[in-house]
Formats: sequence, structure tokens, C-alpha cells
Amino acid sequence: MEATLLSFPSHSLIQTKTKTQTHFLSNPPPFLSSKSKRPSKLSIRSAISRNKKEETVETVKTQLDDCQLLAAIKYKGFTVKQFQDLRRSLPETTTLVVAKNTLVYKAIEGTPWEALKPCMTGMNAWLFVHSEEIPAALKPYRDFQKEKKLEENDFSGAVFEGKFYAPGDFKTLENMPTRAEIYAKMLGSIKSPASSLVGTIQAPARELVMVLQAYVKKLEEEGSGGGGGQ
Repeated sequence: MEATLLSFPSHSLIQTKTKTQTHFLSNPPPFLSSKSKRPSKLSIRSAISRNKKEETVETVKTQLDDCQLLAAIKYKGFTVKQFQDLRRSLPETTTLVVAKNTLVYKAIEGTPWEALKPCMTGMNAWLFVHSEEIPAALKPYRDFQKEKKLEENDFSGAVFEGKFYAPGDFKTLENMPTRAEIYAKMLGSIKSPASSLVGTIQAPARELVMVLQAYVKKLEEEGSGGGGGQ
């Protein structure tokens, strides 16, 4: 009987420990709770990656402000030094940006620049031209391409004034007259016979506007000069 009484508390103690242990596992203390765990390295990297993507999209959108032409260049195989040399050769009005096609497309989607969609394949660097002197902006890359023998790294396309230019159309862009040439042509036509003037007026609207602006400026300068001499 005594043995039974002595064994009972021992059995009760075992049960209590078991219940306590079960309760402990089903309700862990705060310091073991999953909510108090430190962020994993994976989640930190994901957040950084997401922020970088957002920054890239904003960079592209910023570059599109006052952009006259946006061109894509196949840059697969470029070395870091080649990129550095190319950037140094570009005029100040031109910016070279390396960004994924998906991020660039996200920035241009719903805008006239979306016409560049056919270029969204392969590895591209993006040339933003913030000048009306298009040939002067494209020439440095052509020279660089020829010097480094990068025949495979051609322009994959461009958008100018809302129109898409395929690689085979780049001669049109590269042979566009400069602003000075347009001014000279239009001013010369104004002083020439009517038939020549009519031919000039039939030129693209952009050229006509630029020439008329130059002519108005010339008249203003002449008027200002005449007033100063009286």
C-alpha cells in the first residue's frame, strides 16, 4: 500500500511534466516566436533589388524629359573599359544607360516612345539624345563601332518624333541636315525664285518651322541693328 502511495506522486509528476512540455511547444515564448525572427538575407536582397528596379525606371523616365531621340544598341560582349571609352566619346547632350528591356519598357509604356517595343530583345544599352543635332549625336558611336571592330554591336532601333527606325533606316537619321544647313537652305530659298521657295516649303514640317524661326530671328536682329544706328 505504501508502495502504491509513493508511486502515485511520482506518476503524477511525470504527467505534469508531460503536460507542461506539450503546452510549451504549442505556445512558444516571445523570444522563440517566428514574428520576432530577424529578416532573412533573402528578404533583404529582394527589397534592395526591388528598390534598384524602381530607381532604374525613374532614371529612364527622367532621361526621357526633353529627349529628341532614343536608340537601342546591342552591347553583348562589351567590356567595362569599352563602355567607359564610349561614354567619354559621347557629347554632353547624349546619355548612355544600361538597363534591362523590361524596366525600360515599363518606363516608356503608354508614351510615344513605346514605338521602341521591337527592340525589347537581347542585351541593349540605351542612347538618350537631348539635342536636335541627331547626326552629331549618333556619329560618336559609329566611329567607336568602326574603331573597335564591333560590327555585331549595331543599333537595334530608335524612335525619333514618334516614329520607329529599324537598323536599316539609320542612314536617314545619320544624314539629316544640321540646323545650320537647314537655316542656310531656307534663307537661300526665300531670296531665290518662287519655284525654289515652293520646293522648300514642301520639305518636312520640322525643317520648315526651324527655318521660319531663323528667318524671324534674322529680321529681329536686322531691325534691332537699324534702330541702334538712328
